[in-house]
Amino acid sequence: MNPAQRQRLLMIVTLAAVGLYIADLVLITPMGRVWSERSARIATLRRQVTEGQALIQREGGLRDRWNHLRTNALPQEPSQAEQRLLRACDEWAKASGAQVVDRMPQWKGDDAAYQMLRCRLETSGSLASLTQFLQRLEEGPLAVKLDSLQLMSRDPAGRQLTLGLQINGLVLNPSAKP
Repeated sequence: MNPAQRQRLLMIVTLAAVGLYIADLVLITPMGRVWSERSARIATLRRQVTEGQALIQREGGLRDRWNHLRTNALPQEPSQAEQRLLRACDEWAKASGAQVVDRMPQWKGDDAAYQMLRCRLETSGSLASLTQFLQRLEEGPLAVKLDSLQLMSRDPAGRQLTLGLQINGLVLNPSAKP
């Protein structure tokens, strides 16, 4: 191979290497990035479709639960809401044989759609009466949620117990829609 042919071969190899490098910078790497982003987007969309289908299947139950919350929410008037929640607590205690020792209602949230009436309760009684109290709280129609619970013994034998509860009552504004 003479020097002119060798020089020509080196020039072709060099141009091919530079061409491949430019093709990699301009085409291959950006296309690979676009492909990866597209694959990730497709995976996200598939997950969202699956979640949407699950919501569609649960629509009836969700609408029933929403309607239950709307119809059993506390009144918007703060004094009426407090009165209704405290009266319900007294009814649960009377029906279960427990005794309400202390109650402290407090308003929480300035959201446009809803507010929460947080109430700290202390009840005392036997284990059976406190269990019935909790069952009536959970099964009652009032839109309340039990946030925390603390059970303490008042005597060494554990026959008299004190139950500390924190419950939240839901107050919806009329503009709240399903």
